[in-house]
Amino acid sequence: MSLIESALEKLRRSEERGPKAGIAALPRSVAVATAATVILAPPAEDTFRRICIDPTALRNAGYLPEEGLERRFADHYRQVKRPLIEKALSGTPEMRLLLVSSALPGDGKTFTSINLALSMARERDISVLLVDADVPKARISEVLGIRREPGLMNALSDETLDVESLILRADVRGLDVLPAGQLVENATELLASARMVQIATRLVSRSPRRLVLLDSAPLLVSSEARALTRIPGQVVLVARVGVTPRQAVVEAIAHIDKSRLQGLVLNHAPFMKGAGYSEYGTYGGEDLEH
Repeated sequence: MSLIESALEKLRRSEERGPKAGIAALPRSVAVATAATVILAPPAEDTFRRICIDPTALRNAGYLPEEGLERRFADHYRQVKRPLIEKALSGTPEMRLLLVSSALPGDGKTFTSINLALSMARERDISVLLVDADVPKARISEVLGIRREPGLMNALSDETLDVESLILRADVRGLDVLPAGQLVENATELLASARMVQIATRLVSRSPRRLVLLDSAPLLVSSEARALTRIPGQVVLVARVGVTPRQAVVEAIAHIDKSRLQGLVLNHAPFMKGAGYSEYGTYGGEDLEH
């Protein structure tokens, strides 16, 4: 049994058991606290505008682990990122394009994208560009307070725009952010266009040490997400134990080229000694590579 099949079996067993008592749901804020401040005046030494990220606001909005669990989650995300980084740096340029998606809303894929990007940014020899490609919801842009900033969709709509000019440099070393930008009616067609391939190529060509991490919409409810799956060299699928139906994960996998699918990250996995589950069910993640 492959590791992905093993993960699907865990989801099936969790469906039979029902929701785990005492497992907290990912916190959701109706009015999301702004987790970043944009400094519009660029510094003299480069052309990037700056964004100051507020960890407390991110945590309060449910996108960082609870206080006291940081070290445990750092270990989880080291396990997730290591094979992704190794493949990114040893393969073709498209392998430095990584997409994080899920089958359904509420599976925790934006939480995974943010924490994976922060973990990767701690590496000494690479930089990470976190792209908000969840055009319908733009959760990353919303929580960072950059929802009105121009971004990916602006670059797709206007071919005279250089996408690099829209990137915001975070005060976290090694991390940049590209907002979702202006929502347009033909978003799916733009994401499926040759212009999107152009932009993706531009982003990875900036530096051979840059990894581009795209936070996508859920695959089963968004045509925009399905349009994006053909571009990245690596795709990570997020599922939530006890919530995401196994069949939904199977259907989501069917939309992904198997050569691009790197594995599943299981969120909210209760600790079961010897079973390979994450120790903390509140946010726990597990990487399951081929």
